Amino acid sequence: MTKIIGAAAMVMAAATAHAETANFDADRPGAPPAGWTCGSTGGGTPSWTVEADSGAPSSPNVLKQSGKAPFPWCVKQGTAVTNGIVEVKFKPLAGREDQAGGVVWRWKDGDNYYVARANALENNVSLYYTERGRRQTLKYVDAPVPANAWHTLRVEFAGPQIKVMLDGKTYIDLSDSHIAGAGAVGVWTKADSVTAFDDFTFQVQP
Repeated sequence: MTKIIGAAAMVMAAATAHAETANFDADRPGAPPAGWTCGSTGGGTPSWTVEADSGAPSSPNVLKQSGKAPFPWCVKQGTAVTNGIVEVKFKPLAGREDQAGGVVWRWKDGDNYYVARANALENNVSLYYTERGRRQTLKYVDAPVPANAWHTLRVEFAGPQIKVMLDGKTYIDLSDSHIAGAGAVGVWTKADSVTAFDDFTFQVQP
């Protein structure tokens, strides 16, 4: 009886949770990834392209942002997540103003979303919400973010609760309700950051 109940619970969990990973390996290098919408909050000239990278966590390709804009973003089309997990591997490559890699969630449009990011120039992790195109800081925490190395940034969110982790360690855990309801998920950079992304994963939870 216990085994039957356990099996039933696993089936129910599988039915209510959906996970998906994008590694960009099926996309054509030199072009934006298929099924993604890319742009920037605040204008500028973002440049999101799939590029070959033999050293990627899952080679041969990565998604790379190499343009310059206030807040470049690239979100996966067709996603609508209220509660869940978003995670990405990122590598800060260059940038004089910033060397940032981030994730967005509950993205309504280019002016309204949550974002968490890690910055190799500042060695910190931070959490923001963007509303009507204005980015507002929720929290900064010092954290080691070596440049030219792969890191894993993960955010878990349910209702107002938000937890931000870098390389397996939790740096931010707080409650905020500025951006509610379902929205798209994706990746993000800042200013002149040149950043590579791989193994973008999101999970929808009840």
